[in-house]
Amino acid sequence: MSANKPTYTPEGLDDAFSNDPDAPIGAAAVALPRLGLVGWLRWTWRQLTSMRVALLLLMLLAVAAVPGSVFPQRPQSPEDVAQYLLDNPGSGPWLDRLGFFDVYASAWFSAIYLLLFVSLVGCILPRAKVHLRALRARPPRTPRRFDRFPAQGAATSAASPEQVVRAAERALRGRGPLRTFRTDVSEERPGTWTLSAERGYLRETGNLVFHLALVGLLIAVATGQMLHYRGQVMLVEGGTFANAQTDYDTFESGTAFDAESLVPFRLTLDRFTSRFDATTLQSRDFLAEVTVAEPGAEAEDATIKVNHPLTAGGAKVYLQGNGYAPRVVVRDGAGEIAFEGAVPFLPQDTVYTSQGVIKVPDVSGGQDQIGLVGSLLPTAQQLTDTVWRSTDPQPTDPLLVLAVWSGDLGLDDGVPQNVYQLDDTGMVQATDDQGVPVTLYVHPGETVALPDGLGTLTFEDLPRFVALDLRFDPALPYLLVFALLAIAGLGTSLFTPRRRVWVRAAVDSADPARTVVTAAALARSDDIGLQDELDRVLAALPAPLDGTTAPTAPARTAEEAQR
Repeated sequence: MSANKPTYTPEGLDDAFSNDPDAPIGAAAVALPRLGLVGWLRWTWRQLTSMRVALLLLMLLAVAAVPGSVFPQRPQSPEDVAQYLLDNPGSGPWLDRLGFFDVYASAWFSAIYLLLFVSLVGCILPRAKVHLRALRARPPRTPRRFDRFPAQGAATSAASPEQVVRAAERALRGRGPLRTFRTDVSEERPGTWTLSAERGYLRETGNLVFHLALVGLLIAVATGQMLHYRGQVMLVEGGTFANAQTDYDTFESGTAFDAESLVPFRLTLDRFTSRFDATTLQSRDFLAEVTVAEPGAEAEDATIKVNHPLTAGGAKVYLQGNGYAPRVVVRDGAGEIAFEGAVPFLPQDTVYTSQGVIKVPDVSGGQDQIGLVGSLLPTAQQLTDTVWRSTDPQPTDPLLVLAVWSGDLGLDDGVPQNVYQLDDTGMVQATDDQGVPVTLYVHPGETVALPDGLGTLTFEDLPRFVALDLRFDPALPYLLVFALLAIAGLGTSLFTPRRRVWVRAAVDSADPARTVVTAAALARSDDIGLQDELDRVLAALPAPLDGTTAPTAPARTAEEAQR
């Protein structure tokens, strides 16, 4: 067909897109309307507040949270982040710039979080408005014909039409303050009364409660992330912890946390006891007996057990771990005390074979610094001249087994160190005349000489230590409330049926003393209980006439009824 040949148009049909009505069809280009700024903003808002985009953002938020568990996070473990940057000089700085070491405070994660929040609010508000309008509206009026509905029924009664529909109304409404159905009774025409009833609005109410609870969860999580704090501290028997940021071994907090808000309570570890199975040596019970002194209150005795935290200063204090902290005294070659105190050794197995490091940097007279690395055996058993092991987690015969190093500990280099590891870069291990590394075996109460005139080591006693985890999150109660509301709303929306029931009662034209009743019901989806609901209503009608109940029609689906 030639491009200039006009296309056939039926007579009397004008082309609304043609600038000239007399011009041939196709001669004028179609002029599309321009959206403009307001139009584009309206289109963007509609896309953002659609349920499809809300689900997409929820999935995207879950994917965006994955790097937080893959890469070390600076608020929780800054030393791991520093080590990652050293091990990956190429990709590490780029990941740091993109916020992968602090995912949950990064700009891109916050943007997804805020967009999801806005999307949910934009979805909920219009639906809530429509739902409130539907709650105030009357149930749909009774259809003229019932023959195409999936559930049908008929009956006859000696009562008047109004009495029949009033009885059906009572049966549908139920008893108690909470009505099962919303009903509307009206006189359709003289001698004919109808009942319209509808239930299932609670389904949409539950749906809205579920989405509102999700918004509440987002707000609570964001608030908790901004105001929370968490810290860990190791406390030796007899030691006292003050709730100040400088007293924590590790500490991380939210962006809006104020250190001045810490409640200045004190916690003293009086005694720690443990109980193990005599046969399997498996742990049975751990008990930390403490004394807590809060501001303006008398000191109180309390206990901390596994899964039974202590509440102090608004924070939960959890018992995370325990072990032994041998108390030692190290004198340098001049006889001066260079180190004195308890050093935690970390358990490595079920019999509490523990490893630790004693660092002695403050040596007088310019002598080499000292590092002692080794193990603590709570119940030592000698296997060979150089091999020992622990046979019981209880300290029945403790023994310290240490190797001696001297030199520069590297504590003044400005590089963070692990207190449980010895950086031997600038250190030399002590050996005997045959070049065999020197190993010290020390029992409680013993003093041994360090090789090469470095001084002496005294093993005084063996107290216990506990690892405490303190957590404060003001949003936790709200998280619980919103989580329960979300579960309740979801359950309500899933298990509340949406049904409509209509009843028409009319005086029988052949017998004015008899009332003919017809009824029908419709559900939003396949509902196996729909016919039973209708039969229950018909069975509640007053003064039924025997043998007049019509057989129920075969059930149709809601789609068939709507067609």
